[in-house]
Amino acid sequence: METLPLSLTVLFILTIIITVAIFYKACNQSKVFLIFIIGWLVIQSLISLSGFYTVTDNLPPRFVLVPIPLFICILLLFFTQPGQKFLDSLNIKILTLIHVIRIPVELCLFWLFTYKTIPQLMTFEGRNFDIISGISAPFIYYFGFVKPSISRNIILLWNFICLGLLLNIVIHAALSAPFPLQQFAFDQPNIAVLYFPFVFLPGCIVPLILLSHLASIRQLLKKETLQ
Repeated sequence: METLPLSLTVLFILTIIITVAIFYKACNQSKVFLIFIIGWLVIQSLISLSGFYTVTDNLPPRFVLVPIPLFICILLLFFTQPGQKFLDSLNIKILTLIHVIRIPVELCLFWLFTYKTIPQLMTFEGRNFDIISGISAPFIYYFGFVKPSISRNIILLWNFICLGLLLNIVIHAALSAPFPLQQFAFDQPNIAVLYFPFVFLPGCIVPLILLSHLASIRQLLKKETLQ
């Protein structure tokens, strides 16, 4: 991969740290979450730095070891009693505010595109509209919880729309990666996520953002009014 500026790498690492810190606050500073996420970050850092994920001709790709374990963990949260208790204890206000992190993520993606490590379709100049979620999050947070003036249904709808925007870029990113099932961006595939620290876009940031939406939707569907 082409040498990237240190400032880009530092910005992305800071984005990871802030995302984890916000979610840590949302889960009431859960030590279990903190131990799990730190352990996960350390393990995946060592694996990605070894170049393990840069081998892309396997089927299934080695890269599935990045997002799949976290998605399984998310499923377990929804289908086990302790997991459901954890989801219902999350602070929905902070789960709403965490989506602001999608702004620096999108800036990093555009920066990566300029260095030819991801395709244009993964940026806001292409098919990625996820920055809308980041820009709108402070307004939903403020008018939904600080100075309540919008209904629970509006917040619920916003979560569904932003979840759709997230799934849109995840699908395009997956189908743009240089794997046997690649469908897009053959001239400039999505290779940045195969390397440290950008492996933590699908390996940390996206799962936490996904979980934040799903947990918020769960809470909103269970409550008739916001508290």
